[in-house]
Amino acid sequence: MHVDWATVASLATAAGTLVLAVATFAAVRSANQAARTAEHSLLANLRPLFVPSRLQDDPQKVLFVDGKWVRVPGGCGQVESENGVIYLTMSLRNVGSGIGIILGWRYYPDWDPVRPQPQLHEFHAQTRDLYLPPGDIGFWQAAFRDQDDPAYDAACKAVTARGEMTVDLLYGDHEGGQRVITRFGLLPRGDDAWLLNAGRYWNIDRPDPRNRPG
Repeated sequence: MHVDWATVASLATAAGTLVLAVATFAAVRSANQAARTAEHSLLANLRPLFVPSRLQDDPQKVLFVDGKWVRVPGGCGQVESENGVIYLTMSLRNVGSGIGIILGWRYYPDWDPVRPQPQLHEFHAQTRDLYLPPGDIGFWQAAFRDQDDPAYDAACKAVTARGEMTVDLLYGDHEGGQRVITRFGLLPRGDDAWLLNAGRYWNIDRPDPRNRPG
């Protein structure tokens, strides 16, 4: 029997190449999976998540650019009107793993937790950088100073009547990524504060968990 050693060598080389290709593909796939896992872990460590602070948390004194001081109790928001300016504050807690920076806000003169997600262009930009450390409390502040603002009159009526209000906050990690919108409700409490609660969360730069199958 004649053996074609050239053919055998070619087949052996081809088989070896196939095995090497399969091993290389598996190694690359494993490396890619490891890289994605590492990236996910890194992002999770940078991710903030804001909730209302606890009622037993210390009150915070918030200074506005015009020298106005507002005292906001734990777990509450505070809204005051003075000299034609409406001052808004909320006491917050960052329960995420990373430092959070507040990027913008959207105000509504009522409380409607099922209102659709706001668009990014609807947010007022913050004039002051507000950071919340992980595992600690902080605050949000804003003010209506322009009486031509479409929301100004409605805000005045809500403050005077001590009505319910809504504030959507846009925030992200300290690099400006992983943005989230959280809807906070301000519900009247006593004569001088609004109890704070969080109604909805929307991811901007990540998939929405509500849309995941199963």
